[in-house]
Amino acid sequence: MSNRRIFHSERAPKAIGPYSQAVQAGNTVYLSGQTPLHPDTGELVAGDISAQARQVFENLKAVLGAAGLSFEHVVRVGIYLTDLGDFAAVNEVMKQYFSEPYPARSTIGVAALPRAAQVEVDLVAVID
Repeated sequence: MSNRRIFHSERAPKAIGPYSQAVQAGNTVYLSGQTPLHPDTGELVAGDISAQARQVFENLKAVLGAAGLSFEHVVRVGIYLTDLGDFAAVNEVMKQYFSEPYPARSTIGVAALPRAAQVEVDLVAVID
């Protein structure tokens, strides 16, 4: 597909599988799920769910930046939690990155995530 563009940020963790950090098709950019891995060490950040969520959104911010975008361009957020009891804490962190009008969102409880992460988030952004 010749109209695809791939985006990568050194300020986000390297892919731990056969995928790109972000792919643009047309005016839509799809960001792969980010877990709370620190980009410098590749290790899971220490701390509670809020610390993990903050690192996830910082990783996504870096990938959005590599595509010349910001959270204002995001139209959909997918959140995956190993404990749905963490829903409120992740909401509080998300509010630090997004403003109204908020993007569409789904939150899904999962049994496990890579590297024993408690949260993973993927995004869809649209270029104006």
